[in-house]
Amino acid sequence: MPPSDLPALRNALLAWYDANARALPWRVGPERHAAGERADPYRVWLSEVMLQQTTVPHATPYFLAFTARWPTVADLATAEDGEVMAAWAGLGYYARARNLLACARAVAGGHGGVFPETESGLRALPGLGPYTAAAVAAIAFDRPSVVVDGNVERVTARLFALQSPLPAARPELRRLAGEIASAERPGDWAQATMDLGATVCRPRQPLCGLCPVAAWCRGRAGGAPEQLPRKAARAERPRRFGVAYVALKGGDIALVRRSAQGLLGGMLGLPTSAWRDTPFAAAEAAADAPAKAVWRSVGEVEHVFTHFALTLEVLRAEPGADLADAVWTPAAQAAASLPTVFRKALEAGLGRLA
Repeated sequence: MPPSDLPALRNALLAWYDANARALPWRVGPERHAAGERADPYRVWLSEVMLQQTTVPHATPYFLAFTARWPTVADLATAEDGEVMAAWAGLGYYARARNLLACARAVAGGHGGVFPETESGLRALPGLGPYTAAAVAAIAFDRPSVVVDGNVERVTARLFALQSPLPAARPELRRLAGEIASAERPGDWAQATMDLGATVCRPRQPLCGLCPVAAWCRGRAGGAPEQLPRKAARAERPRRFGVAYVALKGGDIALVRRSAQGLLGGMLGLPTSAWRDTPFAAAEAAADAPAKAVWRSVGEVEHVFTHFALTLEVLRAEPGADLADAVWTPAAQAAASLPTVFRKALEAGLGRLA
């Protein structure tokens, strides 16, 4: 893109953002920002962590619940691990919740409850990768930073008609995004580009007629912007197998605290077998049960993690089992607080009670 085009492109996108910015609970809109109000770094950071791998509609109620319960980073730093993990249930990628606590405690204990203002200072905090550090630096502190999420990747790939497929194209997309970014309003620019990708430059059926930068878009000029960014063929996920055990005592469900290490570490969940590459035979599944009882299969559930797909056979104790180390939890409370994979298994187990 000719450097002479950049001022007009920047002005067009920022003017569009000034008129069309999404109202989000963690955001200081462009009018308030222009009047001198600054975003709370805690809220920006919390929202960015939550929005990794999920959508704004899904993350918003979690954000509101978290900030009502822990309104400052100091409040979150003093929270019990189990409480935070339970409040996170349903957002997935539970290592993020553990990193959330580690970061909050580092800010509260090592920085007096104040987030560093620079990208390098933010990167030194536990759990903050390049994207989150850049986003907080730009949005909360108006530091010139190159903020590239999936929306920004899509907008940039289409503007430049970049044909290289993801993920190999990411370094070039980051370079190009930095080339066009506004240094005068870095926080607004980052959010403007995100909003453009989320509402206009959509993955499918982009609304090119409403796009403020359509005049500079090579992807649109090429006639097929929806084909960009290109993506390399994804390898098929491997499949693993396990057994989940549903034991009831009155109206309570037996849950166990998972090891702090590994997938879903530190979370309350249903007792399970190890997860492995081959299915379990019926006798083997019952033999691995956490207590002596008559265990009956009530079906299977499927769940997809980032790197593998999981098939869980669900066994229920008939009429029940006494698990000495279980955390007996009311069924409704368990269903609301369990990670999705265990909620599916619990629903399968309870659904066969009739």
